Amino acid sequence: MIRHVCMFEFLEEAEGRTREENLAIAKSMLEALPKAIPQIRASSVALNAEGAPQDNWHLVLITDFDSLEDLETYRVHPDHVAVGQFMRPVRASRACVDFVIDAD
Repeated sequence: MIRHVCMFEFLEEAEGRTREENLAIAKSMLEALPKAIPQIRASSVALNAEGAPQDNWHLVLITDFDSLEDLETYRVHPDHVAVGQFMRPVRASRACVDFVIDAD
């Protein structure tokens, strides 16, 4: 099983919206992906907790797939591509890692 973890740092303002507004949109879009992409086995989206250090990343996505091939299917899926198109102009940076986990 492959775990895909991405963290995003958002701009304070972008596309005429605040960071919080863009975070809410991104979170909603990411949470809709499991219904659209059957290769997703599990998915979790979380925002940095209020009161947590300000230099933390703003959003994390944790998604599990059966294989790297399923991850690639997800990567090019039109719904996932649409999320990326939304996020590119509103994020400051992105960090991602894909790693093997035991499928218990």
